[in-house]
Order: sequence, then C-alpha cells, then structure tokens
Amino acid sequence: MYRWFLSLRYLRARRTNWIGAAGITVAVAALILILSIMSGFLQESRDHLRGNLGDLIVMPNQDYPLSDGLLPKTDEASLMEIVRANPHVRGASMQMAWYGMLVPDSKSSLLKHPVFGDLSLIHLVGIDVPDEYGASDLRENMKPTEDSSSFQVIPVTDPQHPFEPPPFYRPDGAPKSGIILGAQLAAAWNLHPGDEVELFSLGVDPITRSIEGQGCNRTFVVTGTFRSGENDMDMERVYVDRRALADMLGRTTAWSQILIKLHDYEADKVAAVSTLRSSLAEGRFVHPPSGNDESDYFRTEVRTWEDLRGNLLGAIENEKSLMGIMLSLVMVVAGFTVFAILSMMVSEKRRDIGILTALGAHPSGVMSLFLMIGCWQAFLGASLGALLGVLGAVHIDAIETSLSNTFGIQIFDRSIYLFDHIPSVVEVTGVALIVLGAVTCTLIFAAFPAWRAARLNPIDALRFE
Repeated sequence: MYRWFLSLRYLRARRTNWIGAAGITVAVAALILILSIMSGFLQESRDHLRGNLGDLIVMPNQDYPLSDGLLPKTDEASLMEIVRANPHVRGASMQMAWYGMLVPDSKSSLLKHPVFGDLSLIHLVGIDVPDEYGASDLRENMKPTEDSSSFQVIPVTDPQHPFEPPPFYRPDGAPKSGIILGAQLAAAWNLHPGDEVELFSLGVDPITRSIEGQGCNRTFVVTGTFRSGENDMDMERVYVDRRALADMLGRTTAWSQILIKLHDYEADKVAAVSTLRSSLAEGRFVHPPSGNDESDYFRTEVRTWEDLRGNLLGAIENEKSLMGIMLSLVMVVAGFTVFAILSMMVSEKRRDIGILTALGAHPSGVMSLFLMIGCWQAFLGASLGALLGVLGAVHIDAIETSLSNTFGIQIFDRSIYLFDHIPSVVEVTGVALIVLGAVTCTLIFAAFPAWRAARLNPIDALRFE
C-alpha cells in the first residue's frame, strides 16, 4: 500500500516528473499524428489510383511483332466479349490514351498561363461512356462537391451523354465534339462549358512508326469538368469520345488499354488475372484474319493496378516506415528524460529509502516504488499523447487551415501535393502499439534507477546528508 501512496506523493511533489510525462506525451502524439497522415496518404493514393485505373488493366503486348510498322487491327468486339465473360469481371471499358496539347480560344482564355504560356500539355483519354461508368469512378468524379475548394466541378448537362454540347452552345459553323476537362485544368485557363478549345497532337507514321512533324489538330467544345482529387490528373487529363479521338489521330486501332472492375478485387485478383491471361491467350482477335494461324493471335498483357503503380505505393510505404523509425527516437529521448529524473530522485531520497528499509521494506518493494513513479509518468504521458494525436489526426485539415490563416503562410500547398486535402487514417492497432511501446520504453529506462535504489545499503542511506 505504501508504494502507491509514496509514488503518487513523490510524483506530485517534484515538478520535474511532469517534464518526463510531457516528453512522452509529445513523442506519442507526434508518432500517432505523422503515421496517421502517412497512412492517409497511402490509403488515398490507393483509392484514387484504383478508381481511375480500374482493378485490372489489359494492354497490347509491347513485344508483339509489328506488321508494316503497325499493330494489326484487332477485333474489339471479340476481345471485349471474352473479357466480360469472365465470372470475376463486373465491368470493362476500352480506352485510347494519347498525349497532346491544349490551345484555348483567345475569347475564352483571358490570361496566359504563367508556366505554359499559350499551350498546356495534356493527357488525352478516349472513352466509351456507358462502359467507362462501370469500370472507373468517372461518373462520381463529375458530380459537384460540397467543399470550399477553388476547383469546383462544373457538371455536364446530361451525364448519360456527357459529350453533348450544352444547350446554350452556338457554334460558328458545324457543331464540335465535346470534351470533359479536369477541374484544375479548366480553372487554370478560365474555361467553362460552351468554350471552344483546340487539341493538337503529333501523329505516327504508318510505316516507320516515327513521329510525324506535321501533327494533327481539331476544335472541341467544353461540356463540363471532373475532379478526381488527384492534382496531377485534374491538371492534365482530358476525356473525349474514343472514336472521335481515333478519327483525329488517324488511327485504325482505336484502343490502347482496357480497364476492368472486379466484383471483389482482394478476393478475386489472383484468379481473375490467371483466367484472363489464359482466355485472352487462346482468343483470335486479328481482324480480318490473315490466314496465318500464328499471326491471328493478338498477344496481350494483364496487370493489376498495383503492378502499374507499385513504385509509388512502395515509396509511400518506405517513407512511412522511415518516419516511424525517426519519430521513435523522440520516444527514446523521452525515456532518457525519465531516466535522468528518477536517477536524481534516487540520489535525493536516499535517506527516505534507508528509513523504509529499516522499517522492514523489502528491496523489491523499494524497486517497485520507483518503477511505479515511471509507470505513472508513462501512463499519463501515453494517455494524453494518444488523445492529442488522435484528435489532431482527425481534425488535421481544419488545424492546418487555421494555422495557415493565423500565420499567413501556406503549410500544405494543395497545388503541389497529390491531393487537395490532408488525408489521415487513424489505425486503432497502430495507436495501441504506440501506447504500449511508450509504456514499455519508459519502464525500461526507469528500471535502472529503481534497481539502484533497491541495492542501497540502509546504513549508508541513513548516513546520507
């Protein structure tokens, strides 16, 4: 009983004990906050990349032998039929991806872009609307958002026909095909539905596969915008009808990849990849048939979205681990603080230790007395640190905005980072492990001073002045 009483009395009597508890609080809160933000970055990256890429991606095999410098014209209907027949597949969409430049109309773009001037490098993606809605998050990304971001979505007139020009559009001449821009791209050029823009791209020579110097261009009308939450994509991606893009580029093969959405990605991804590779390897997709059995088989590659973005996800995982190791050093520093405080306390309380021993206290009781002081520091510091860390992680976006407004600096520049908000995910298991690690680390550092107190000779302790 005396150990509880004296440990609490010593803890309250010496204010330096609160320094040790404060150090543990800071270490635990910082570790929980930073690791929650890194977990949020990883989770957001996975969600955005998976939503925009689909679960699986089918692409032409780059090692396929070319005929006259070109890939053979494939039978798209048969290819999609085999993909959709797979029992694991919920939806599939053909895409045609290419790169180009956007030239805004001088009447709609009031100012030049500070970086690109009169041109903007873009990523053209040709899609089939109904299929795309079933394989990616495009439909959700075109819905207006309720936050206060400066990059607001301008919805299309009819989501079922998103490339149809708005009703108020009055073209000079023949109506133009529609395009959907990323919200940041539209905001950077002050573009709105009904504005006309010119898309320019370089073609491919049908014989040599070299880039043609002349290029190709066509005028389109903006029908709306989308917002994926991924800044790079929102700043450069432009959706257009797949056939219109193929016609603009003069391509006979109007696809470059197939996005696939599975019923249950985590459970079915291995089986889906295996069965799709097998069924696609057996299918004949060259159209019209060449008469040569070997050349009638069009080789494809099937990859998961994690295969394509493994480097990015791996980098975030490594950064999270490194941040955890570095911030764990703060925990060690807090443990050294507890060690120093208890060591001084043992030296100052030698006479009290001698009296306790003379009154019959066992050395293990003396040791547990000082261990309890460290345990109180660990318990108070870890509990308060866990509370502050979790609250900070949950409200990190509001805290950052408030600090930025108060000090007049931009702590988290949303135009630079991948996301337009600070993501955070509080993992209960991670918080429990951090608290347990803090308590364990503190008790380890408190053990040596407590052991030294238990070894004091009561006669020498009573003589201490």
